[in-house]
Amino acid sequence: MDEVLPGRHRYRHRLRSRIVLSFFALGLSLTALLGLVAVYASARVEDQLVGRALTRNLDSYAARFYRDRSDVVEPLDDIRGLVVGPEKRANLQPDWAELDNGVYQMHGEENGQPFVYRLAVRKDDQHWFFLAYDLTRTAASRSSQQWVIAALVGTFSLLSLIVGLWAASKVMRPVSDLVGRVNKMDGAHRASTLAQHFSDDEVGHLAQALDDYSARLTEVVKRDREFNADVSHELRTPLMVIKGAIELALARTDLDAPLRSRLQRIHRAEQQCSDLIAALLLLSRNERGSGRTNLAKVAEQLIDAHQSQLTRKQLTLRLEGDRNAVIPVPEATVAVALGNLVSNAVKYTSEGEVVIRVAADRVEVADSGPGLSQSDADNLFSRGYRGTHAGGSQGGGIGLSIVRRLCELYDWHIDIRPGVQCGVVARLRFSPEPALDDASPS
Repeated sequence: MDEVLPGRHRYRHRLRSRIVLSFFALGLSLTALLGLVAVYASARVEDQLVGRALTRNLDSYAARFYRDRSDVVEPLDDIRGLVVGPEKRANLQPDWAELDNGVYQMHGEENGQPFVYRLAVRKDDQHWFFLAYDLTRTAASRSSQQWVIAALVGTFSLLSLIVGLWAASKVMRPVSDLVGRVNKMDGAHRASTLAQHFSDDEVGHLAQALDDYSARLTEVVKRDREFNADVSHELRTPLMVIKGAIELALARTDLDAPLRSRLQRIHRAEQQCSDLIAALLLLSRNERGSGRTNLAKVAEQLIDAHQSQLTRKQLTLRLEGDRNAVIPVPEATVAVALGNLVSNAVKYTSEGEVVIRVAADRVEVADSGPGLSQSDADNLFSRGYRGTHAGGSQGGGIGLSIVRRLCELYDWHIDIRPGVQCGVVARLRFSPEPALDDASPS
């Protein structure tokens, strides 16, 4: 396909077009060069032949004069001769009188019309001989010759274009075949079947390279999936043990308030870790999970999980909006995405409030923090980037990167911009739920 480079308006021709243009340019340049050489050589040879013929005729003309002693101008078709003795030199036109022996190309005018002629000059002691050759017919012949050469250049250029089209089609056919086979590949159709369809040439070598690369890539993906599955399993097992132990401990009635608060905090941390593992596993598999989530419920859980941080700041965290908004997404995925937005708002806001606004298709997190710098806006979703106001706070700068990847997986839209007066507003808009097909099968 024709492409435009990212960030530039630069057109890049297809390989087929470049081959055709190369053939056309080669044919045009070669035929034009040959045409120019032919015109130059023809003119040069014609000038030499005319000059030699005029010189011979001039010598013959002088010999007849000395034999017959006649200085009458003798018209010979396009050639005219003239003998000038000493007594008539004063009447000779000045441009002829100044010439030495030789052949010259002259310009004149006859009956008000300009014309070009070739003049041969021989000056003896007593008599001067002139022989003029009218080049009008020669100029017309040269003009016709140039038109013929121009027609030949156009014809051969068109022929080279046709040959280029044929050659491009011939050359690009195996490449197009390879592209088609690569586009049709899926998990069941391994790329190892590519090389057998092509001959042992450059395209065949490319197909073999794709086979090798596909085999290595398949192995890497297989190891990556096995690693993710192993990590998920090995992490979930101790988390389940922790969850069971915490639930048994919380079931006791003789716990004092501080210990129960710590156990509840551990329980929430275990739930957050489980949600994060589930979301990362979906991202690694590039697949969407199933389920339905009440946005307000998740927001309330996040508010409860951040209460311990609010006690160290003059900060309030509250919920607004639709308490019945439900989206067709697993709760763990929403908890990870919304949790990162809420965590950032609480982390960077030292006083004031953080408001979570829930609607049917979106959720907003607005804070009263220091705002958003231009550097933060440019690198907000870059993995490992920590904001300019991070200071000594903990975190690896991967939270918003995970949110961006979840948005790409679920076709969500994330928008983070400065607030109206202060702070930052992060808006997470969810994709609409697909409509159900009411038509029943016959």
